[in-house]
Amino acid sequence: MVRYITIFLTACLPIFFIAPYVVIPSYAEEYSFDLSEIEKKPYHLGGHMELKPYIFMSDKDARLYKLRYYNRNEGDIIDEYHAELQLEGGIEKGITRLFVRTNTDYNKSHIEESQRIAIYEGYISLKPSSSVTIDIGKKTFKWGKGYAWNPAAFIDRPKNPDDPELSLEGFIAASGDYIKSFDGQLKTVSFTPVLIPVYEQINDSFGEINRLNLAGRLYLLLYDTDIDFNILTGGSKTPRYGMDFSRNIATNFETHGEFAFIDNFKKRIVDRDGGFSESEYDAVSYLIGIRYLTEKDTTYIAEYYQNEADFTSGEMRDYFLFIDKGYNSYISSGSDAILKRASSITEGSYGRINPMKDYLYLRISQKEPFDILYFTPSITGLLNITDRSYSLIPEFLYTAVTNLELRLRAAIASGERLSEYGEKPSDYRIEFRARYYF
Repeated sequence: MVRYITIFLTACLPIFFIAPYVVIPSYAEEYSFDLSEIEKKPYHLGGHMELKPYIFMSDKDARLYKLRYYNRNEGDIIDEYHAELQLEGGIEKGITRLFVRTNTDYNKSHIEESQRIAIYEGYISLKPSSSVTIDIGKKTFKWGKGYAWNPAAFIDRPKNPDDPELSLEGFIAASGDYIKSFDGQLKTVSFTPVLIPVYEQINDSFGEINRLNLAGRLYLLLYDTDIDFNILTGGSKTPRYGMDFSRNIATNFETHGEFAFIDNFKKRIVDRDGGFSESEYDAVSYLIGIRYLTEKDTTYIAEYYQNEADFTSGEMRDYFLFIDKGYNSYISSGSDAILKRASSITEGSYGRINPMKDYLYLRISQKEPFDILYFTPSITGLLNITDRSYSLIPEFLYTAVTNLELRLRAAIASGERLSEYGEKPSDYRIEFRARYYF
C-alpha cells in the first residue's frame, strides 16, 4: 500500500509546487444589489419532471443480447419509454433543517412495464453551532473529486459515466461534521464521521448484513488545494482507505485525483465452463483528471481511471464464453438453466458499470457555437484501454425556454468480439430527453 501511495503522490507533486507560482488575474467591477433578493427563505420546494424515449439498434450476435433476449424475438429495433418525477423540499427553523428528495421512475417497453418510487434522500439536520452539524436519515454524501468515477467515495453509489450528473440514491446513516477555519496556508479543517447500519431492509444493498459500519472523512484546504482522507470499516465491506484532491492551477484550469486502497478484496470469477474460483488480495484504484475552459467557452474534461478490483480482459472473455455455452445449450436442448446462472452473476458483478480495469474518459462541450443562443453541443468518449473497445456519445442541448432542457443524444458502442463494448446488446442508441424544472 505504501508503494502505491508513493507513486500516486509523486505523480501529483508537481501540481502542488507549480500552482502557487501561477499568476491568476483578478477583475473587479462595481455592482449593486437588493438585499431582499438574496434573503434565505425558511423553506424550499422544487424538482423536475422528465420524459425520455429510447431507440436501440440491436446487435443480435452480441453475447449480452443473447443472454437478455434468448427466448424472445426482439427484431432489429427496440424502443423503450422512460419517465421520471423528482421532487425535493426542505424546511428550516432555528438549528433544525429537514430535507427530502423523492424519485419516481416509470419504464415501458413492449416486453414489460415497471414503476419504482424511492426516497433518494430524507434526513434531519441539526446545527447547534456554526462549526457543528449533525445529520440523521438517508443521505447522499458525494465524496470524491472525480467527474465520471469516484474510487474514494466509499459510501456513495457508483456514478454512470454515460451521464455522471444524474442524482443518486443515498444510504441511511448518522453523520456529523465539524469545521474549523484558520489563518495561514491551512485555511480550513473539517472532520465527518459516519455510522452506516446494514440490516434486513436497511441498507441491505451496501454489503454484508447485520453490521454497523464506520466511515470518516478528514478535509483540508491547504495551499488553496482541497484534500480529503477517507476511511471505511465495519464488516459489510472489507476495510478501505482513500484520499483525493482538487486544485485550480488557474481560473480556467483545474486538476483532481483520487486514490483508494481496499484491504483483502475478494473477487469471484467464472471460467468458460461455468466453474467458479475466488481470489483474495489487496486492490488499488486511482483516478487523475483535468477540467479546462478555453476563452471561447469550450470545456474539456479528461480522466484516467484504473481499478485493480475489476476484471481482466481474459476474465471477461471467459464470462462471455460461458454465456455462449449457456446459449448453445438452450438452442440444442431448450434448457435455460445455464443462462439463468449467467444472468445471476451478471447482476452481481460482471454487469457492473465499467467492470474492467483501465478506462480513459474525455468530454468536450462548446457553449453557443456560431452565436447560436441557448445551444450547447458536446461529445463524450469512453475508452476501455484493456480491450480497446469504446463508446462515443454526441449530444445536443437546447435551453431557450426557461426551466426547460431539450437534449438529443446518440450512443455508439464499438469493439471486437469478446470485448466490453463489442458485446453490448445494442450497437447504437438514440434518446431524446425533455426535462422541466420547477
